[in-house]
Amino acid sequence: MGPLISMVMDKTPHLLIVDDHREIRDLVSRFMIKHEFRVTTACDGKEMRKALEENSIDLVVLDLMLPGEDGLALCRDLRTRSSVPVIMLTAMGEDTDRIIGLEMGADDYVAKPFNPRELLARIKAVMRRTQSLPGEDREMGYVVAKFEGWLFDIRKRHLKSNDGIVIPLSSGEFNLLSTFVQYPQRVLTRDQLLDFTRSRSAESFDRAIDTQVSRLRRKVEADPKNPDLIKTEWGGGYVFTPEVVYE
Repeated sequence: MGPLISMVMDKTPHLLIVDDHREIRDLVSRFMIKHEFRVTTACDGKEMRKALEENSIDLVVLDLMLPGEDGLALCRDLRTRSSVPVIMLTAMGEDTDRIIGLEMGADDYVAKPFNPRELLARIKAVMRRTQSLPGEDREMGYVVAKFEGWLFDIRKRHLKSNDGIVIPLSSGEFNLLSTFVQYPQRVLTRDQLLDFTRSRSAESFDRAIDTQVSRLRRKVEADPKNPDLIKTEWGGGYVFTPEVVYE
């Protein structure tokens, strides 16, 4: 009975809630546990790192305003080591914070004060985007895409350089690159990219795609300021220029 319970528990999605307000941590924890999530909480960056080291976390809910290292710095640092999805909690109406959060690697954001049901919906949406793609590789007919010395493994969610270095991708970057390799050498509008990457929401805007493209360019382009792989079609959108070999 014990091992069976452990196996079931291991399949339950595990959230890490990082917020310096105990009331918010407790409120979100109780709500998410009622909706069949496991929850670990942290009040600052030190506790967050400890929780990530000791647990297998499926998604991080990260407050922007934290004592010491703020949420943006923590998100940026996390992205150098992990592709775990991140939802930022930001102040109402602060578009600049949201844009910077996306640039740092966040996958979505929720403005404070928020309804726990909205946060739950955002969590489920991000996790669907993250977890559905490995199954979709069968529909695509391939699991690996190669382009310009890069190896993109859809199933393992790995982007590997020509010299074997694995580059961490946020779920937003992963979805965007998955779309580009599926539709190479074709102009994709921002609206199409928002739809294909499942990023459209009531608060989404064109800049969100521009931000993700900018971050992806910094990872795959030799010179991100003069990109060769992801080119901008002025007034149109973006085009992924390389020839892609599928396996």
